[in-house]
Amino acid sequence: MAAQPFCLILGSSSPARRYLLERDGYTFEVIPADIDEPTHAGYPDPRQLVAHIAWLKAAVVAPRVADGVVLAADTVAWLDGEVLGKPADETDARRILRLLGGREHELWTGVCLWRRPDDVQLAWQERSLVMVKKMSDAELDGYIASRQWQNNSGAYAIREDDDPHVRVVQGSVSNVIGLPMETTARLLRQFAGLSLPSPKDEG
Repeated sequence: MAAQPFCLILGSSSPARRYLLERDGYTFEVIPADIDEPTHAGYPDPRQLVAHIAWLKAAVVAPRVADGVVLAADTVAWLDGEVLGKPADETDARRILRLLGGREHELWTGVCLWRRPDDVQLAWQERSLVMVKKMSDAELDGYIASRQWQNNSGAYAIREDDDPHVRVVQGSVSNVIGLPMETTARLLRQFAGLSLPSPKDEG
């Protein structure tokens, strides 16, 4: 495995993003970006919203890093011109899941890489189309009880394989989990020289 010439810092406390980076073999430090995230108000579309929030997170963490690359991200679900963010409670989660049930919606992730000490930044946004199954009352009760809705935009989490409730119609599954790893890995190589073999390349 190639040595990492830069220290990688994840500017997030998200377990899903930590999982994705660890799964692909990255060594990194976690420095959560504790910010008051803006709401959709004032943003014309989800792409601009996630781009701005990802940049804000990176900007908070970067001054605390002497030498390295900060990776920050933000993910939101979008349907009918409305951001469906992290549910406030079980009632809100149930409302969101009923709204999404049986319909395709957009899932946007914004990512910002911030290199220190030269403060060069690279940002991009990715969209996936997602279908959440229309659940019966019993299925919805079970999903709410599973707590998978907690801390997840759109009130759901997706399994990488054979999720019974959530299906990616178009785009990256890792993007729906919280970080588009295909693009992230390529841009980390180009931006910071962070190059790690994936399991399928290790023979």
